[in-house]
Amino acid sequence: MAAIVFDHVTKSFSTHRGQMLLRDRVLNLFRRTSGARFVAVSDVSFSIEHGESVALVGHNGAGKSTILSLAGGLSRPDHGAIHVDGQVAPLLELGAGFHPDLSGSENIWINAALMGMSRAEAVSRFDSIVEFSDVQEFIDEPLRTYSSGMMVRLAFSIAISLDPDVLVIDEVLGAGDEQFYKKCLEKILEFRHAGKTILCASHAGELLKMLCTRALWIDHGKVRREGPIDDVLKAYRGD
Repeated sequence: MAAIVFDHVTKSFSTHRGQMLLRDRVLNLFRRTSGARFVAVSDVSFSIEHGESVALVGHNGAGKSTILSLAGGLSRPDHGAIHVDGQVAPLLELGAGFHPDLSGSENIWINAALMGMSRAEAVSRFDSIVEFSDVQEFIDEPLRTYSSGMMVRLAFSIAISLDPDVLVIDEVLGAGDEQFYKKCLEKILEFRHAGKTILCASHAGELLKMLCTRALWIDHGKVRREGPIDDVLKAYRGD
């Protein structure tokens, strides 16, 4: 069984103009076919084997982030089937679930639970999370006192501490300072060498070639080309 399988997957989102009453928003939750919809991913099929590292390339709005969100289990398709074999760490919108009035340590406990860690697992990994994030001096301070870089480091440390089978990454290395970038890159390469599966998206072609061996060119929600990363990047850049 492959690590990630997309079988004729389609995902759309409702589009609205102007303001809506709360009752209309609630009703639209149960009317999936009503109103105008934007199709972000259209009839996409591909598979990724265990231990394979695959890049998604394409222009902004092509559907890359939607595919990553679907693979990470953060959203569900309208049609088609998705199978992911193993524990997933979605490194998407790091820090989105943090609460600014809680301390760094309190946010660790909450986010660890949300990511499926047991209390015992969170306790055993707490020190390593704090050490990797390099925010030891501020771990008991409210998160609102953190810089954006500190929050990203803490969020990345929590996600990576899962020791997942599958890493789903969306431009996460574009945030933070140079030292954090190198630390993240080393950690991701460590996961790759350990035989983990990686699916990532970035506009940094050289970074993708460092991390991945194969690529999917996503264009207007469809797979336009698939193959070795050098060939796909060359075709994409020449389009």
